[in-house]
Amino acid sequence: MQPNKKYGKIQNLFLLCLLLTGLGRMPSILSQDNTTLDSPVSVSALFSTADVLPMKLMYSNKSMKNGTNDSTYINSILSYKDGDGSWRELEVGLRARGNFRRKKCYYTPIKIKIKKSVARETLFEGNKKLKLVLPCFNQKASNDYILKEYMAYKFYEALAPYHFKTRLVAIEHSDITSRKTKSNQLYGILIEDIKNVAHRHQGHVFKRFMNPMTHDTFTSVQNDLFQYMIGNTDYSTVYQHNQKQLFADKRIVPIPYDFDMSGFVNTNYAVVSKVQNELLTIEKVTDRMYRGFQRDENVFAAVRASFLEKKNVLYTIIQDHESLFVTKRECTTARDFLSSFYSILENEQEFQREIVAMARPMPQKKQ
Repeated sequence: MQPNKKYGKIQNLFLLCLLLTGLGRMPSILSQDNTTLDSPVSVSALFSTADVLPMKLMYSNKSMKNGTNDSTYINSILSYKDGDGSWRELEVGLRARGNFRRKKCYYTPIKIKIKKSVARETLFEGNKKLKLVLPCFNQKASNDYILKEYMAYKFYEALAPYHFKTRLVAIEHSDITSRKTKSNQLYGILIEDIKNVAHRHQGHVFKRFMNPMTHDTFTSVQNDLFQYMIGNTDYSTVYQHNQKQLFADKRIVPIPYDFDMSGFVNTNYAVVSKVQNELLTIEKVTDRMYRGFQRDENVFAAVRASFLEKKNVLYTIIQDHESLFVTKRECTTARDFLSSFYSILENEQEFQREIVAMARPMPQKKQ
């Protein structure tokens, strides 16, 4: 996918506007945190708690993969356990997401569509569309990958004011076949729709291809350092690959998602990404490589300080989910991977060598 022919003119116009509106607020950019920027209109009840939500879904895996596309959904019933312990049912539409997972995995990620009238006065009220991330393979150990990806979302939620709200769910999936119905127990991640994020911050979704120079400086480095922290190269802020753009508070901010190819999650199908066929110098997803662009050193310093400030919070997120892991070694590995990041962050020479010096020149039109 390539930017349209007006790409350069649009960038220049936006860059000029952002410079004119943003020069007077540089100090606030460098000192931003969740307290100063995150003033949401509302958070859906679905995402207002970190409790694991019990759910039931019944659908044919075969029909999901072969019978759905961007506009074609299959009808299903989503059941969830309400706060009083009773089970409630919702009529929903489901479709598969992701070409890679559709071809390689037993389960595909799912897009859920719920009519407003159906969701009214339920836990799902206010959520017309949701993403549901499921394990790739039908194996108990695959649930640990879901836990680690969920923790990655929670890391970014703790670090950045602009983020997707998520909810861990324990699903009983009934796979309908021609012979019988087979039930499997698995973890999943419910992810709110980007339009809900925009509404929460009184902004709007920004879909045009933009030069990263037009992105909010602090948030841009924050996003790139987070990707480095979890060992993820499977993203592009220019081409909006595993990224959404939000225009809020007179700034364009990138919001990341999909972390299953990261070294932190380290799924058994993960490979080093080649976005736009770009060859990287690392061989394994557990090898980190900073993919951000060159910025003012004061911005790097401010973002670095914000990550150091949240260090204990991130370790607590891992600790809070340790009991859910099938294989305790996976949790230990995740903790060690985070520790290796902070070893770099806390060492001035390593921070300069591995991150600041590795920042790429800002692209003019293409990444």
